[in-house]
Amino acid sequence: MMNVIQMTSLGMMTAIVPQVQGCSKKSADSKLPAQTAERPNIVVIMADDLASHEIGCYGGKNIATPNIDRIAREGVRFTNCFASCTMSVPIRASMYTGLYPARHGVYQNHKSSYPHIKSITHYLPEAGYRVWRTGKTHTTPRAVYQFEDIAGFEPNCVKQTADYTTDTLRKYILNEKQPFCLFVCSTLPHAPWTVGNPSDIDPDKLILPPHLIDSKPFRNIYRKYLAEVKVLDEQVGAVLKMLEETGRLDNTLIMFLGEQGAQFPGGKWTCWDYGQSSALIVRYPQQIKAGTTSQAIVQYEDILPTLVEFAGGKPIKDIDGQSFLPAVFGKEKEHRQWAYGIHNNIPEGTAYPVRSIRDKRYKLIINLTPEAAYFEKHLMNVNNPVGVWKTWLESAKTDAHAQAMIERYVHRPAIEFYDVQTDPWELNNLASDKQYAKRIADMEQQLKTWMLQQGDTGAAMDVEFVNNAN
Repeated sequence: MMNVIQMTSLGMMTAIVPQVQGCSKKSADSKLPAQTAERPNIVVIMADDLASHEIGCYGGKNIATPNIDRIAREGVRFTNCFASCTMSVPIRASMYTGLYPARHGVYQNHKSSYPHIKSITHYLPEAGYRVWRTGKTHTTPRAVYQFEDIAGFEPNCVKQTADYTTDTLRKYILNEKQPFCLFVCSTLPHAPWTVGNPSDIDPDKLILPPHLIDSKPFRNIYRKYLAEVKVLDEQVGAVLKMLEETGRLDNTLIMFLGEQGAQFPGGKWTCWDYGQSSALIVRYPQQIKAGTTSQAIVQYEDILPTLVEFAGGKPIKDIDGQSFLPAVFGKEKEHRQWAYGIHNNIPEGTAYPVRSIRDKRYKLIINLTPEAAYFEKHLMNVNNPVGVWKTWLESAKTDAHAQAMIERYVHRPAIEFYDVQTDPWELNNLASDKQYAKRIADMEQQLKTWMLQQGDTGAAMDVEFVNNAN
């Protein structure tokens, strides 16, 4: 087991203040309320449990996503963005605070952050920005996350509808003279997948990832998921249209994020790439060349310092995130050497702590209690009306591949090592291959060093807790 004895802080990058130009001709001609010094705005649109490979600009073939694709066509698309924790509360806390889960306190889902830390709701107002949020919240306590929450998008991720309107957002924007940062937090495509029209999707023509069990019942479930992705894309289109009609589109940095992966085995609640890999697309035509791609490694902890730097704020000391604004603007090709991952399974199931590290080619996963069987109480509940696990168990009665995929999910070795360039779905564990022994040892030492810096005590963190914050 890995032991922890101290904690250190990471360095920060030098700020690069964006060159702010005047508003677009449409904005000037529309005679809308002027913003102070025409400083740029920020809009972050965040999905909820999105399998990013289903988006057209990331290679998706099953459905059309024209609005998300538009952001990529007119901006920069990142291909190596990773969630450090594949659960909503921890990863949103990381995005808002610039800290990894062990340091902001939400190293288990539905846990509260440490009350002494600061978030983007502290840093951006210091730079003169209003900070709004609509839709899903999921972060506590209020002292840390002081958003101005406004109506417009559904906040309940398990509600069976996802009604939304941009009318309230439009009113706020038209009445605001300060630059603003707006987080549009959709609840799509979070289970139970009751939104949208799956009948428009032919289940027989779907292309499924190879680690998912293929059956007619599962294909019918999967198309319900895809129907919600289509509605998510419509929501993105509505936000873009609202910004265009208010004259704010080209003077706004727009960032689209996929959050963690889908609630299918191997996605959410794991340290595999199907859960950690995330869409990250940024549009700001004044400084981003349209249709570009960045392979720089980025994590959600980097978003806070990037937005603060873009806004002209002061560099933040003693956080884990590092601004990747130079990569956004095409001035640098690289950002991080390593992307890290942490998973503690309580309260989503029985204890099952996992840690991971990867670069652009290799991925190391350490399962800290491999003797245990993995169990997640939502997905693996056979009475869950969504029905994923039930269909998998039924397939496994007669299908050897289905049996293997269930075994992969439930019983995991202590060490997993993958060449993610040749094996992107992480189906061929190379941990026992002697030619990788030194690389595995080096990456394991780097992971231990990171855990030490974070104050991460490993398996000792995956225990029951009482959440007293409000």
